[in-house]
This record gives sequence, structure tokens and C-alpha cells, in this order.
Amino acid sequence: MKSTAALCCHLLETSARAPTGKVYGTSRRMTSTLSTSFTLIPNQKYRRSSRHSKSFCGTVDTDSESLSTLGNFKALPLEIFQMVLKYLPVKDISMLSMVSKAISNRLINYISTSSGNRRLLLQDFHNLEITGKREGSCILEHYRSLGLLLKRCTLLLPTKDRLKYIHKILSEVSCFKLSGCPSPLQCLGLQCYGVFLQTLTAGWDELECHRVFNFLCELSNLPRKVQTVVSSKPGSARKLELRIRLFCRSVLLNHWIHRSDSAFWLTRILKPWPMVNQARLLYIIFGPVSSLNGHVVWQKMIEGPTDETSLKGLADAIKLLYDTEAKEWTADDVISLVDELSVVPREWLMENNARLLILSGNNICFTFMASKAVNGRAVELARLVVFLALVCEKDLYCMDWAVKMMQKVCKVFSTPGERNNFLQSVENAFAHMIMDMLQSVMSGDRDEEDSSFLNLFHLVNAQSNFHKEILYLTMRSTST
Repeated sequence: MKSTAALCCHLLETSARAPTGKVYGTSRRMTSTLSTSFTLIPNQKYRRSSRHSKSFCGTVDTDSESLSTLGNFKALPLEIFQMVLKYLPVKDISMLSMVSKAISNRLINYISTSSGNRRLLLQDFHNLEITGKREGSCILEHYRSLGLLLKRCTLLLPTKDRLKYIHKILSEVSCFKLSGCPSPLQCLGLQCYGVFLQTLTAGWDELECHRVFNFLCELSNLPRKVQTVVSSKPGSARKLELRIRLFCRSVLLNHWIHRSDSAFWLTRILKPWPMVNQARLLYIIFGPVSSLNGHVVWQKMIEGPTDETSLKGLADAIKLLYDTEAKEWTADDVISLVDELSVVPREWLMENNARLLILSGNNICFTFMASKAVNGRAVELARLVVFLALVCEKDLYCMDWAVKMMQKVCKVFSTPGERNNFLQSVENAFAHMIMDMLQSVMSGDRDEEDSSFLNLFHLVNAQSNFHKEILYLTMRSTST
């Protein structure tokens, strides 16, 4: 074994120095070619139009020019060459693929063989002892290296042919399919598929990534399955909701480094659907789930106040779409999506709305509130201000933030009369909410946690601290 490994290293080194070998690059600069369309592919040829598609037939080029680019490897029979590959890490094999086209073809042939498949397509996805531990990271790293290998081996092919060949290689791995694994929550398959695709498509331009998304939709039948869950009663297709959530997050969204890439893929998922369906789909992908079975918890926002953990995924997704990186979304689009989300599956508690807005950041929160001011919804806006103050009190945020946000919104009103009516509505909202909570406490309807009294306690403190900050602000302005 030692002599074979030594021979392998020597041949790899000398072949890499061969003057006739051509070295191929592995990445291309990202260029933005689309501005408004999202899944439609123009019927015209693009940058790979001059390349000739070539089917992978399992044979090696035997002409003299091809043999000359094999370097010292031309002295080895094909069987010995493939034996040598068994001693190389996948990263080194991907480096070897850049030496020449002839060697790249030999590697393609090796990948297509049964021995190459067994070596490269590791499928230890369900070992519960390694999931999430160091060994779990190792299998993810293996598929990242495999993505780089196939990226380099298929570099000269049009995108359509690259995808067909890669699908042919990976099609036998059932855990890479949307509904292929019987126990998806205990499986690393979709995560491995995701890091593989991320490595494969890194640096591809947007048109090519559109083709990748369309290809994946065709293979997984994703649009039809999404149609099923967004048009059905929430929770009636719980297993399908779970599989769509895992596929979208593990394969398409979780592994990107740059926010622009994450925004691109999230846009691909959401944009084909009407706004009401976008909100439902966003909740399926990022909403709270049960810790027992992973199913989406649809009643979480309706039955009572929730915590930051349940809302963080939704807030991060909203911020991603609001960023300038998400070129296909306007501020009005995102605010409309937030408004639609607040009634999925029915109208949320206002406290949960307020908490989501706070987690979504100042810009989104202000824009959402300003849209209500402009549209004459001052009473609704006043109640929202009260709940922002309540969340600040409960979650220990600075109360001056809520006061400054209200002060900023006041400038949106066009007349002093509208502004004064809004401020009066804020005071009325505080009073009405305190009276309602007090009545609930006095009625004696208390649960084990005595939540009615606790909510009243927080609201009274919120009102006190809110007005204290207003007094501080007023005194500072008069003293100057």
C-alpha cells in the first residue's frame, strides 16, 4: 500500500507540472443580469452557447493529443488509474481534475462507475450518534468537496447538461429527495445536498441559478406540493409542511455566506405566489414548530403571547427581503407581506405583532407604522404603540426606543390636528387596556401562572415608564 500511495503522489505531482496540461478555473464573477423577473428564462443563448454539449459515455479519449495531456498517467491502465484514486482525498481529486481535459474525462468516468459511486456518495445520514457532532460535520465537508469536484469536472459544459449529469450521479440517493427519507428530522441528507449545491453553484450568474432552481422544482415537484399546503387548511398536511420546510431551508437557504445569495433563493421560493400564499409559505418555512415532532404550530401567535425564539426566523426572513440586496422587493411589498403574515392563519395577538416588528428592526417597524398613519388607521396605530411599550417592558428593551419611534411617526401626520388625535388615541388605548385587564383580574378567572394579574402588572409599569421617558424628553427640549 505504501508503494502504491507513493506512486500516486509522484504521478500527481509530475502530471500537475506537465507543460501540456491545461488548468481550468473554478469560479466566475457573479453578475446581476436580472432586475424584475424571477423564474422565467429568456429563449436565447447565453455565455455557454459556444460550448459543445457532450454526453458522458464512460469511455476515455484515446487520440494522441488527449493521451499527451495525461502526463505520466498515460503509462497506467485505466483500472490502475482508478485504483490510485482510492488513495486520494476528494479535494485532491478535484485538484487533479484541473490538470487537463483528458484527466478530467477519466475522473468523470471514474465517478460514474459503481466503485466511484460507493467511494464518493457516502450515505451515513442517519447515524444518531454522529448527527450534529464532529463526524456529522465531516460528512458535510465531504459533500462540499464533492460539489467542488463535480463543479470542476463539468466546467466546460452548458448548465443544462451539467445539471443532467449531476442528477444522474445523485439520483440514487433517496435522502436527497424532498419526500425520499422516512425520518427526515434525524437525517443529514438534505443538509449534505444543500452544501453540495452551494459549492457547485457558488459564483454562477443569476440566469444559471434560475435554471438550477427550475431544475430542482421539476425534480422535486416543489410547486405542486407548495400549492397543496398553501391552499389547504393550515395543519391538514402537516407531514408535507414539514418536508417543504426542511427542503427549502436545508437545500436552498441555510448554507449561503452572503445575504444577497440567501435573498435570491428566498425570492425564488416566494415570488411565484400571490401575497396571501407568500405569507402562508413564509410561516411554514420560518414559523414556530413543535419540539416533539417538528410540525408547524399554527396557533402559536393566536392563543397567547409568544417569545422571541418563535419569531426570530420570521423576523430574519423579513429583514432579508427588506435589504437592498433583495432587488425584486420594494418596501411596500415587504410591508404588505408583514401585514398579511399577521393574519396567518387568523389574526395574531397584537403583542405578537409588536414583538415581530421590534425584532425586524427600526426601518421595517417605522415603515409599517408610517403606512398605517398615511392610510388613516390612527386608532390601530395607537394600540400598536401601546403594545410596543408593553413588549419593551416585558423583554427589557429601552423604553425610550418606543417613545422615539412614536415621535418619529408623529411627523408623518400632515396636520397638527391629526397628530393630536393620534396622541389622544394612544392615551385612550392605555386606559382601555388597563381597564380590560383589571376586569379580567377582578372576575377571578386565573390560570396556574396567574397571567391576567401579571399582564396587568407589566402594562401599568409600561405606561409609567413610557410617560417617564416622554417627561424626560420634554424637559430636555424645554431646557435647551
